[in-house]
Amino acid sequence: MTPPRFPTDPHGWAELLAERTPRPPLKGNHRAKWAVVGAGVTGLAAARRLAELHPEETVLLLEARQVGQGASGRNSGYAVHASHFTGGFDPAKVKENARINRINAAGLDLLRERVTSDTLDCQWDENGFHHAAADETALREAEGFARYLDALEVPHTLLGQDEMAERTGTIHYKRGIHVHPGALVQPAALVRELADHLPANVTLHEESPVVRLVPGSPVRLELPDGTIEADGVLLATNYEAGKLGFLGSRIAGSTLSGSFTRKLTQDEVASLGTLKEWGVLSLHGGGATVRLTRDGRISLRNTAEYHGSILFSEAELRERQAVHRASFEMRFPQLKHVPFEFAWSGVEGISRNQTNFFGRQARNVWFAGGYNGSGVSRGTAFGHALAEHASGGQSALITDCLASAPASWIPPSPIRDIGAAWTVRQRFKGVGLDR
Repeated sequence: MTPPRFPTDPHGWAELLAERTPRPPLKGNHRAKWAVVGAGVTGLAAARRLAELHPEETVLLLEARQVGQGASGRNSGYAVHASHFTGGFDPAKVKENARINRINAAGLDLLRERVTSDTLDCQWDENGFHHAAADETALREAEGFARYLDALEVPHTLLGQDEMAERTGTIHYKRGIHVHPGALVQPAALVRELADHLPANVTLHEESPVVRLVPGSPVRLELPDGTIEADGVLLATNYEAGKLGFLGSRIAGSTLSGSFTRKLTQDEVASLGTLKEWGVLSLHGGGATVRLTRDGRISLRNTAEYHGSILFSEAELRERQAVHRASFEMRFPQLKHVPFEFAWSGVEGISRNQTNFFGRQARNVWFAGGYNGSGVSRGTAFGHALAEHASGGQSALITDCLASAPASWIPPSPIRDIGAAWTVRQRFKGVGLDR
């Protein structure tokens, strides 16, 4: 039996961490009350909540790769409280924006609780982050974003060019908005730590891709070296749901890439402003995401494209790194001599109309995913709520998650490939200096 392709590579945040011994793959035939497919932030939250709700039952958690090598360990590490909705402030959308932010806030609260109670070593920094603008399109966006934050009563501070330079060491940004709630995290460290602190009745199997899923009672999961029959299955596979026969015409993957510098010297870090670590999100939807990490590196991401929902090859990463380099030197001319040490790529799950997915997909099968680049906090909340929903529970969080708009249809290839590529390219229209 040939398993589906679950690509990985040695270019991600996990490579900045110490080596870890993965949990053994699943082998043999198993019967379980619950199985969760996918051990990113959504699957980890779902498995934990199922274990809490059903303490006498074993929960099987399956990860096709090693933990930290999927999308949850390959993002820029922003646990968002207040999402940025591009296109200016629209008072008619305040209610919907508030719903999404409630989900974000719930996920942030859940993560904070785990980080605090289990003392997770994941470089958690809950001092918010900065949204910034350098070019005309982003500067116009800043006006609407500030109005939106006011309308939703999100604590924030408006910053001018000098204030941004004082904080980050670059005069590149003409305007900034510090959104106070929100956390920065080392994403691969977060999911590794969450995986290593699961309840005792969760059994994690890594490098255990599900080849085939047959809904029913029980649901049958087929793996390369074994099978599972489960009364309920929660899918936390994000853009890869189509490999198991779900939502293939509703969700796709956009491939992003970025680079890390080597560790900076004390003098080099001192040139980067007064904050010991910081994160900057561009107010242009296609702009660069930049971080000064706790271990003294600059991480910069500024490409996103449709690439068949797979990671970039080493050669492709080298090509994109030229774009990263130009963006880096434009922002930090004082660090032109600092080389990049790593490059990374990751795939985000996107829907055509920027919605999320939550709920029952087939008999005894539930799915949550498609976070359009905001999965750290939102995915955590969706996973937690999905476990409660599948267990028959009701809550305000479940209601908010169920209120996600239906996803627009995505046509099959080759129209899909052309349309997805065009849609992703539109993100960069007018990006200019925010690239």
